[in-house]
Parts: sequence; C-alpha cells; structure tokens
Amino acid sequence: MLNGILNVYKESGFTSNDVVAKLRGILHQRRIGHAGTLDPAATGVLPVLLGSATRLSEYVMEHEKTYRAHLLLGVVTDTQDMTGEILSRSDGPLPDEDQVRGAVLSFIGGYEQLPPMYSAKRMDGKRLYDLAREGKVVPRKKVPVRITDIRLEKIDLPEVTFCVDCSKGTYIRTLCHDIGAKLGCGAAMKELTRTRAGGFLAEDALTLGRIETLAGEGRIEESVVPCEELFLDCLRVRTPSAACEKKLLNGNALTVKELNLPARGAGEMIRMCTMDGTFLAVYRFDRERGRYLPWRMLL
Repeated sequence: MLNGILNVYKESGFTSNDVVAKLRGILHQRRIGHAGTLDPAATGVLPVLLGSATRLSEYVMEHEKTYRAHLLLGVVTDTQDMTGEILSRSDGPLPDEDQVRGAVLSFIGGYEQLPPMYSAKRMDGKRLYDLAREGKVVPRKKVPVRITDIRLEKIDLPEVTFCVDCSKGTYIRTLCHDIGAKLGCGAAMKELTRTRAGGFLAEDALTLGRIETLAGEGRIEESVVPCEELFLDCLRVRTPSAACEKKLLNGNALTVKELNLPARGAGEMIRMCTMDGTFLAVYRFDRERGRYLPWRMLL
C-alpha cells in the first residue's frame, strides 16, 4: 500500500470525490482521501492522501491556498458562478477600471464571509448543496476568513482576472459575489484554478492520465511525497532505547528525559522515529504535563 501525498491536477468536470474514486481503481487501494474540495468546474491542485497520510487530512487542509479567478461583472447567479441559474443582470453602466481595482483590493485582510448555499458545509447533518437543490435557503453564520494578498492580472471589462492567497475555508465564488455587491453591479465567478495548496504547486501536479501511466509502468512511488516531508521544520528524534520505542509503538506519552532532549524540550512538535530511523508519529509538547504527547500516529 502506498503511504504519502500525491499532488493531483484536478481537471474540469470531475468532483474531488470522483478523483479519489478513480485513484482507488488506478492504485488498487481503498485508503485514499483528499485534502480540500474543489468544485467540479474548477481545476488545479488537489492534494490526495494515501494510506497512513489520511490521518493528516486536517493538517494539510490548514495551509494557505492560492487561486487564479476569472470574474464576470454585471451578473448574479444562485451558485455564485456561471454554472448556476442567472438571477439578475445589470442594466446600468459598469464601474470603471479604477473602481474595480479599488473594490477587488479592498478585500485584502480579514473579513466575514457568508458560506454559499451551494457548498459542502453541513447544517443539521445535511450538506448545504443538498438543501439548495431542494429549493431551500437556510440561515448561515458568517465565517471569518483571511485574504493575505490579491494580485490583479487583467481587467478587460466586464471580466477581471486576479490571483488570491487565502486561508482555509475561503470561497472564491463568494469573494467574487461580494466584489460585485460592493461595486453595485453584481458579479459571478467564471473560471477558477487552484495554483497552490500549502507547498503543493500546480506546475508539479499530475493529471489522472499521467498517474495511470506511471502506475502502469510501476513508477508511481517516485511521485508520492512521504508524510515526513510535511514536518521537516520539526526536530527528528529517534527513540534512544527499546523501552522508549515500545512506548512510542503503543502511542504513549514520552518525557524529555526519556528522549534525551534538553530540559526545555526541542520545540512544540517533533518527528518521532524508531531506533532504526523509521518515521512513525508527530508528537506535540504538553506544557502542563511537561511531556510530549502523540499528535498524529502514522502506524
């Protein structure tokens, strides 16, 4: 079984779950998940977690992401992109380039974003998009998101192309909708590509077709990023004794003294390995208890 992260380039027309299902067939293993849903029409980076890496889903999804978005001014849809039903069109003149630039860049920083009805968020056990397809609109709470940076690439009215660096949970469709609302003319997202998810870049991503070819040639392991590479900024610690290794294998807490570490520890998180150097877990320091506790076991 493969263990690690595969940087997949999701093509338009596939859901993120479609990608997982196809990879289960290509790689002949069931334990596969993805880290961060992309809409079916969207393209770009989709980190796929294989084997023990599925335990790291939450950690991988926490990282900042970068998108390239194409926005269309003067139209509002029920899905906030051009796959949905058009609710209204602007009859008046569109804002000029300076107004558009100012409105787009004004979203840099933190803001409260209302999750769209057509989204995978759950409410009372049901996905919002399932409720939306039933014709229901339910109250949602705004969620704080952060837009680290926006870079305008092209303004060719009524279309605008920009790149955005943002926090986990940011809906770029909603950002486009909110830009249109601020301008007073409405807007919807026309195209979207995720160019970066944490350290995974679009230029390094593999299409499903390429993955199938590599798997057929017996070379797919070359493209699987080991779990340990996600934690290279954490100290690598080998168990110094058989007794300590037994505690590691059982997922027990480990003291600084047992690990032969400095009295103040070695940072908040450490990579725990067996005596022979096999990476097994990430441990986090608990200041109240004065010892390292298992954060993620990758057995």
